[in-house]
Amino acid sequence: MPEDGTTLGELLAALDHTVVTLIDAPAGEQVPLRSATVAEPADLPEHLETHGALPQVYLLVGIDAAATVTWVRRLGAREPAHRPQVLLTKAADDDAPALRAATHAAGLALVHVHRQARWDQVFAVVRRMLTRSPGQRAAAGTPGLLAPDTDLFGLAQVVARETGGMVSVEDPYSHVLAYSASDAAADQLRIRSILGREGPADYLRILREWGVFDRVRRSDEVVDIPEHPELDIRRRLVVGIRRGTGAQARILGTIWLQQGDEPLRTDAARVLRGASAVAARIIARGLDAPSTEALLVRRLFGAHGEGVDVPSVAAALNLPVAGPAAVIGFASVEPATAPVAATASGLIRLHASAFRDDSVTEVIGDRVYVLLPSYHSEHGVGSWVRELVAQLEHARGLMLRAAVAAPVAGLGAVASARAEVDRVLDSPAAAAAGSRVATLAEARTAVLLTEIVELIRHRRELHDPRLAALDEYDREHGAPLRASVRAYLRAHGEVSAAAAELRVHPNTLRYRLRRVEHLLGIALSDPDDRLLLEIQLAAVPTGHRSPR
Repeated sequence: MPEDGTTLGELLAALDHTVVTLIDAPAGEQVPLRSATVAEPADLPEHLETHGALPQVYLLVGIDAAATVTWVRRLGAREPAHRPQVLLTKAADDDAPALRAATHAAGLALVHVHRQARWDQVFAVVRRMLTRSPGQRAAAGTPGLLAPDTDLFGLAQVVARETGGMVSVEDPYSHVLAYSASDAAADQLRIRSILGREGPADYLRILREWGVFDRVRRSDEVVDIPEHPELDIRRRLVVGIRRGTGAQARILGTIWLQQGDEPLRTDAARVLRGASAVAARIIARGLDAPSTEALLVRRLFGAHGEGVDVPSVAAALNLPVAGPAAVIGFASVEPATAPVAATASGLIRLHASAFRDDSVTEVIGDRVYVLLPSYHSEHGVGSWVRELVAQLEHARGLMLRAAVAAPVAGLGAVASARAEVDRVLDSPAAAAAGSRVATLAEARTAVLLTEIVELIRHRRELHDPRLAALDEYDREHGAPLRASVRAYLRAHGEVSAAAAELRVHPNTLRYRLRRVEHLLGIALSDPDDRLLLEIQLAAVPTGHRSPR
């Protein structure tokens, strides 16, 4: 096993042949891999212009065979060390010989991804494999079940090897957490579970009717499920993964062992019980660590107030304390009908991780926030966010708004940057400005004006009582003085432009403006009077009676 990364062969085994098929590997399956990215159609030209080495593994999402061929041929001009090593694509099939020829000529491995597989889940497995510690890589290749740095995928491989079957590990809701390599004897229950990353509803209903889940919950014994050829279900052993003992035990998941063409080994049940104990420790570590990490991240974003211990948080999350950073907030255009936290948080996390593997993503309320450490380019992050918002709308139908704060002066300023981002997302004026992605600098005027107007609107003592005379005149005479003076102010004092907007003669508008000056006792030629009147007209609703 290479010391410096996960091999292509190991990656393919982790993804499983039910999810991926190797089409071609010109350099063999021992190529060490360390980096991966998700690329959509808009990303390819930018990656060609990037100097230096590109990520080694590309997940080509929504990119057809023709576009991929064009891109791969242009990659041929780069130094071999600066090209990718592996392309994963749903366009790579037996009907695309040009794609196979192009990737082979460029020395790239080509992997076909099953059309039913979800890209976000495939990327999660790829990242997990490429970021394994040396201990985890070593544990996956040794027979010891109790290797301290083993992860669930490594554990599944070991159990499969020791029992002669195919293993999958699931959470309490039948979502697949990890699995061993499958062979041709994999039944439909296993194949569909791995592709969908959860047990198929029709099969789960049958297992409930047979009482399998009740038996697993009630006991720590291994349950033997006989073969049912009419349902394409082969024999299985299943055991619960428990935290604690007795009545206080908590079910953390299950381990399933499917029998293949050969019988399971005689000690398979014993191995499965031991694996259950190991899995409980692995899952419990994961449950405890993310809860602590999530709390630290939320504190960093200011969700629990100010006063975060930045050095401690930085050390725990392995983030740089100093140096510029960027903070981005995402919200739904229509939050009442489609809150972003419920619909797009996983996709945003996926794309943020592909953009920067040290990114931190957190859901707070109905918004999603991303921190990019050591990132100072407002232009660069703004371009990425605009592309992401456009991609999510085009590919997923998700209508999002975003606000960008960059550069942010280190981790100590993340909470205040998030507050500034929220001010932009809260501003109706910023939302109405046209672009769905705004930087703080671009939105500052709209945000401050909105907040000033809101402050005056809710402070009755700041209302100008003279506006009551204007509204009273309009009511009594059916006159549009308020609308007329607002049009005049919006036109920056250009009577002709304002009259055209109102569809009246300029002399008619001049008469109305003189009437306004008389009623309010102001001079529209005075800059202070004009400023005050414009703010008051925006803040005080028509017909609002202020105290005199």
